[in-house]
Amino acid sequence: QVQLVESGGGSVQAGGSLRLSCAVSGYTGSSYCMAWFRQAPGKEREGIAVIDSDGNTNYADSVKGRFTISRDNAKNTLYLQMNSLKPEDTAMYYCAADFRWRLEATIGAMTSPGLFGYWGQGTQVTVSS
Repeated sequence: QVQLVESGGGSVQAGGSLRLSCAVSGYTGSSYCMAWFRQAPGKEREGIAVIDSDGNTNYADSVKGRFTISRDNAKNTLYLQMNSLKPEDTAMYYCAADFRWRLEATIGAMTSPGLFGYWGQGTQVTVSS
C-alpha cells in the first residue's frame, strides 16, 4: 500500500526558509511524477511544483525562483526547499504522486490534481510578516 507522509512544516518569519519532505513507502519503482500542492483557507488547492522521473521540473509563477522541488531516489523522498518565504505562502502543503500514468512534469499536470492518485496528509506552513 502506497503512503506519502509529509514533514517539515512550521512557522517562520517572512524572508525565512523551510524544507518540506515527503517520504514515500509502498512503491520503489523508477517511474513517477510527483508534485507539491498547497491550499490556503478559503482558496482552491494550487499546484506549485512538479517533478518527473526524467528530472524535469515546473513551477507556478508564484513560487518560481524561490522554491525548488527535488527527489532523492535512494531515500524515496520528495523535497520542497522554500526560500524567501512570504505571508501569502501560508497554507497547508500536500505532496502528491502518480506512479501509473507516466505523467510528465508539465504545467498541465501540475494544475490537474485529479491526475495524482496518491496524497499525503498535509503539513502546515505559516509565514508571519
